[in-house]
Amino acid sequence: MRIEGTVAVVSGGASGLGAATARLLAAEGARVVVCDRDQKGAERLAEEIGGVGIAVDVSDAKAAEEALARIAERHGAPRILVQCAGIAPAARIVGRSGPMPLEAFAEVVQVNLIGTFNLLRLAAARMRDLAPLEDGERGVIVNTASIAAFEGQIGQAAYAASKGGVVALTLPAARELAAYGIRVVAVAPGLFATPLLLGMPEKVQEALRESLVFPHRFGRPEEFARLVREVVANPMINGCTLRLDGGLRMAAR
Repeated sequence: MRIEGTVAVVSGGASGLGAATARLLAAEGARVVVCDRDQKGAERLAEEIGGVGIAVDVSDAKAAEEALARIAERHGAPRILVQCAGIAPAARIVGRSGPMPLEAFAEVVQVNLIGTFNLLRLAAARMRDLAPLEDGERGVIVNTASIAAFEGQIGQAAYAASKGGVVALTLPAARELAAYGIRVVAVAPGLFATPLLLGMPEKVQEALRESLVFPHRFGRPEEFARLVREVVANPMINGCTLRLDGGLRMAAR
């Protein structure tokens, strides 16, 4: 799909992987809508790239529906949706104070998995009504999974489960939405230099670097963004989860 002139929505777009993706899509000529729970952050980035910033809680059905309606009314229905919104709190299933609170597990699944499905369903419904482009394509949805979906570590039960759900969602969604010319792809990044990772103690970061295969550094958000660009541009990429991890396979802890 041609990116120039296309409306692109990026959730979790105020920082990290989402911000890098929003910048690159804008540089390629897309009309980018930056969505984030951090409204000020979304607006700052949107001003930087010449886009639009709005506050969206992806896990809130009504709020997300209203946001997509505003986007479609003011800027047109999106043909590109990139979902980078997510949380990654660490907690053991049974810790020193007892079992993990059920609401803590539910919150991670609510944001990472249900939030992903929420925007997917709403965006796909609007993409369906767009005029088809070359090859009959109407839209592309790129979800963010994680290598934790395959090699979740101790303390990542909730996060791994939520990202595993994103992986499992990808193929059936792609199969179903193919009838409308909508592709669905997931990207599973490894260790990337996002605010979450860079906020960890230096000793923790060094230990993580030692586990890397090649290159011996954390991934750069711009590298994630470049893969998203390729997914959007290449119509043969569909229904799969692409690992972007430099060969990393996570150990148990």
